[in-house]
Formats: sequence, structure tokens, C-alpha cells
Amino acid sequence: MRARPAVYFRVERDSPELPTEVLQRVVRDALHRRDGTHGLISVEITSDLGFTVEDDRPHSADEHRRPLPGFYESLLDKDRWAPAAAAALSARTVVEVWLDNRGYRQELAGAAPTGAWQEFRAHRPHGTRTTFHLDPSYFGPGEAIGWALRAEELHGTGCEAHPSPATFVIHDLRSGGDRSAGE
Repeated sequence: MRARPAVYFRVERDSPELPTEVLQRVVRDALHRRDGTHGLISVEITSDLGFTVEDDRPHSADEHRRPLPGFYESLLDKDRWAPAAAAALSARTVVEVWLDNRGYRQELAGAAPTGAWQEFRAHRPHGTRTTFHLDPSYFGPGEAIGWALRAEELHGTGCEAHPSPATFVIHDLRSGGDRSAGE
């Protein structure tokens, strides 16, 4: 993954667009549900190499309604390749999953868990929030997430059959400004 990021994010490691492409792919993944419809999401850019994406997509669960282990036995659902690839480029990732009003939290270093899931009281019936701290030693000096999410780049083949329910707001905490994205 680290050797060939263009396979997942369309640009090479030396491209100043890589942090923005990582954000874009994670947002696109969160927006699109398994059934082809669009979910409700929120996006927060917390620093030049940090962001959080929250969605309302249910997590895969076992017969006891506990999360199924995902990549490397983490809370990253196996259907979520983009967040798993973004985690591989991150120094730290925090995954929170809400399932039947129960919350589960896990921290990752790269894509590997640093410990077991911790249970907490959930504020929503289902969904996922993932916070990424992209690895500054991987990205070039001065590289940063730019704001360049365009609706046409967030949607793909088949999206016209399931129009997005609304725009979503990107909270850019670096500048204090919010911008709408989506349709």
C-alpha cells in the first residue's frame, strides 16, 4: 500500500494532491452504501493531515449483534477498503462503530490495532466515525489536505439510479469555514 498509493488513491506518493485524494476516497466510500444508495455523512478536516468522516451505514455484525472483525481483526469493516488503505498511510486512526445503540472504539497504528475494542455508550443506533492522522513522515513536507471535493468525483457508475439525498457539509477546522459538497 505505501509503496504504490496510486493503486488506491489515483496519485503517486510524491504528488502534493495525495492527502486530498485520501480524504476524497474515504468520503466517497462513506457516502455509498452496499445496496447502491447514498448515506448521510459528515466530514471534518481537523489539521493539514487530519480528518474525520462519520456515516450512518450499519456495520457488519455477528449473530449476537457484535461487530464482525475486519481488516487485521480491526473495527474497519472488510467492505471499507478506502478507510483501510487510508489507515495504512496514517500514524494513528481511531475507529468508532455504533451497532444497536452500543459503541465500540479501537485505535490503530497504520492499519494494525494497538489493542482490543473498547465498548462505550453510543449516541446513535448505527454508523461509523473514523478519525485519521495521516503519517507526516510518509507525506512530503508542507503537504496538506486541500479542499477540492467535487460532486462528480464523489459519484460513480450507477449513482444516477440512486441520487444522493442531500449535500453534506465539510467542516474545515483549520480556517473556521464550512463548505457544502455533494450534489
